[in-house]
Amino acid sequence: MRRVDVLIVGGGMVGLPMALALAQGGLKTLVVDAAPPAKVLEPEFDGRVSALAYASVRMLQALGVWTRLEPHAQPIHEILVTDGQAGKPASPFSLHFDAQEVGADSLGHIAENRHIRAALYEAVGSCVNLELAAPAKVKSVTIDAGGAVVRLGDGEEISAALVIAADGRDSVLRAQMGMQVIGWSYPQTGIVATVEHDKPHNGVAYEHFLPSGPFAILPMPGNRSSLVWTEAKAKAPALLALDEQAFNDELAARFGTHLGKTRSTGPRWSYPLAFHLARDFVRPRFALAGDCAHGIHPIAGQGLNLGLKDGAALAEVLLDAARLGRDIGALDTLKRYERWRRFDSFALAASTDALNRLFSNDIAPLRHLRDLGLGIVDAIGPARRFFMRHAGGDVGKLPRLMRGEAA
Repeated sequence: MRRVDVLIVGGGMVGLPMALALAQGGLKTLVVDAAPPAKVLEPEFDGRVSALAYASVRMLQALGVWTRLEPHAQPIHEILVTDGQAGKPASPFSLHFDAQEVGADSLGHIAENRHIRAALYEAVGSCVNLELAAPAKVKSVTIDAGGAVVRLGDGEEISAALVIAADGRDSVLRAQMGMQVIGWSYPQTGIVATVEHDKPHNGVAYEHFLPSGPFAILPMPGNRSSLVWTEAKAKAPALLALDEQAFNDELAARFGTHLGKTRSTGPRWSYPLAFHLARDFVRPRFALAGDCAHGIHPIAGQGLNLGLKDGAALAEVLLDAARLGRDIGALDTLKRYERWRRFDSFALAASTDALNRLFSNDIAPLRHLRDLGLGIVDAIGPARRFFMRHAGGDVGKLPRLMRGEAA
């Protein structure tokens, strides 16, 4: 039977950075993923982009991934938050974040998910102590006091001190382990498309709060932006079915004219929006990370950053335990990770849920109240800078990787 220290199920954008951290720290690590790497890297696999907070960028730098990704990433120099209605002028109250105010080059970066995955695969390929088995499926996990045994679909059995589930929102392993989640679906659908525009975006990200939900314009390399359009679930299918000209007309009514003429390019994607939080993050010899543990509304673009922080924290806890000669799969070791990450995950999930409910409506008193709130925060320097640090993932107890140090 093959033996490893840690077996991670899920080779996505949370599982692979966590595996790199563990392997670079000296733990023999195996990642099992059901998807063929070649398919995952195809542009059609996932049309989304991710906002990487500057704390997450520091983590990727520490892991040796950033040099591979940086040429494909667009720095965010400013963020402009407004409230309004489609086809009408935005409220005069807005919130403006500028990286120069906090002495930074950027507030983060935008990168296409396929480029993030490509950079991670390249780093994994040159890392000792780390193996990626893909495509491969986990058939069962058996846990006892001495360790865990994972049986793959081809019949191979692998022994590990710890199994980590990083296989997404609908984690099969989480369900097999009997770990409960609380959650609900939003009456909204996320529409994602790439938009070309005549004028340069200058690294400015826009978040327009519309009655149907947030409408985000995220800068990409060149005169392109990624559109993350939150629409009522009942209306989304009709919008997705529009021909190119009609879709561009609807897009322009919400996008505005600040970047000149706009046009959608390439395919359109849609994703259901939902909230969930696992009641427990750990069991003996088993832990959850990333979307297995929590799923939040994309209103603040923090989903991947939250998962990366899970991976950085869990890697730090495990490596600290290993250096002291302790059992990395013991429940008392894993509980340190759970205490560290569960409250932070709940707080961010609750905040994004509250923001979505506050802004995704057209109730006049609420609209006036939130406009006033945006104006007040924008006028108070310390408050504005705090929210900038929050957007950059630079608040709370940061794992060493997110401070730019080795795990």
